[in-house]
Amino acid sequence: MAATRLIALHINKGKTVAQCLRDRTDYAQNPEKTAKGDLVTGYQCDPMTVDEEFLLAKRQYQHITGKHQKRDVIAYQIRQSFKPGEITPDEANKVGYELAERFTKGNHAFVVATHTDRAHIHNHIIFNSTTLDCAHKFKDFYYSGLAIQRLSDLICLEHGLSIIEKVPSSQRPKRTIYEKRTTYRERIRQDIDTILKKPPADYDAFLRRLEEMGYEVKRGKYASVKGKDQQRFVRFHSLGEGYVEEDIQAVIAGEKKHRARIKSPLAKENRVFNLLLVIDDKIRAKGPGYQQWATNYNLKQMAKTRIFLKEHSINSMDELREKASTTSADFDRIDKELKSAEQRLVEIAALKKHIINYAKTREAYVQYRKAGYSKAFFEAHREEITLHKAAKDAFQKMGMKKLPKVKELSEEYATVLEQKKSLYAQYRLSREEMQEYQKALHNTEVFFDMDRNSEIDYHLKEEFTKAQTQK
Repeated sequence: MAATRLIALHINKGKTVAQCLRDRTDYAQNPEKTAKGDLVTGYQCDPMTVDEEFLLAKRQYQHITGKHQKRDVIAYQIRQSFKPGEITPDEANKVGYELAERFTKGNHAFVVATHTDRAHIHNHIIFNSTTLDCAHKFKDFYYSGLAIQRLSDLICLEHGLSIIEKVPSSQRPKRTIYEKRTTYRERIRQDIDTILKKPPADYDAFLRRLEEMGYEVKRGKYASVKGKDQQRFVRFHSLGEGYVEEDIQAVIAGEKKHRARIKSPLAKENRVFNLLLVIDDKIRAKGPGYQQWATNYNLKQMAKTRIFLKEHSINSMDELREKASTTSADFDRIDKELKSAEQRLVEIAALKKHIINYAKTREAYVQYRKAGYSKAFFEAHREEITLHKAAKDAFQKMGMKKLPKVKELSEEYATVLEQKKSLYAQYRLSREEMQEYQKALHNTEVFFDMDRNSEIDYHLKEEFTKAQTQK
């Protein structure tokens, strides 16, 4: 499993930039650690003269920009370690090279040195803080370490390698394991279970049996018992179902069977189907049908999906389907609310227009009516009368008996408009989230289906070959 770390390389006190660069690069390229230098590769630089090339780029940066180095960071180192026995040195070097190239986006010269002197193969990647064009410098942003770890995980998955899973503190193994204590009530229940295996003649005989076992029994309306090391009496009715006085008396009378209360908590690891582990196993398996599967399916696409599932703590297909369904439902709800707000804005705007037209044309329509709906008057005031009629028809369709004030409509319009703006922001985020989960669900289902079909095809071909050979 790949562990990745980004380290800023500083100027050591009492040394020059040239000396510091030479010390760092010489250590990374140590022949005893890199198979006599065979496991060292460079990008836009010669590993033999990498320190001098880095220094030259820094001088050119100063000449081009006129800026002097303020910080003491001269280069950056990426350390990438792999699980023992999982990768070859050559493959590790290629993975490290790909990581450096994608992280720096090809803008910085770097060397990749793969060390094999320890049980775990690991890379030392050193890239120049100055860009290749000598006009800029690498900016170590706040989450740069997290970004490079994420990129490293993605590349490792694309190459069928394992990654480190973050284990919640609740699931981490405890350094000290204490013996589980049996509570007083649990001990009383266990002793009652022992007595009721062969029920006594009556309830009094039951209480005497408890006394013989060392309990102090308090009789009365609510019987209670106290063990030798107990400080307080415990009533039977506080022991739970099957241990209250009525239940015990019913068992003694033969009216019901006693069922012991058994605690058997299942381990969380056994209850949860870990989707991530299954995906990792299938990616790394490279079993029969892998070549066909890899050809038909984009492994890089699945690796991105794998990272998405990890970041959102999705451990099972049920969780993924539920999350996809929930986000889809949320998006539909917000979409409906947004459309409703937009519709209301249209209605308010139309109503305002009709009210204004109604008020402006009211006098003309009154005169038209007084003129006995004269055709000559209508032709002379056609526009005003038509607008007035359209407004009245609109009010009638809306079922409005009393017209609202324009000021009130303007205030409502402003309120609904703000709601629409807020809903639209939610709409974009919800749509993006829904699309991400739908894509993850689709990719995962295709992944398992493709893998299953590849295995089937392989076995079918194998059976066909056997049959042809027998003929």
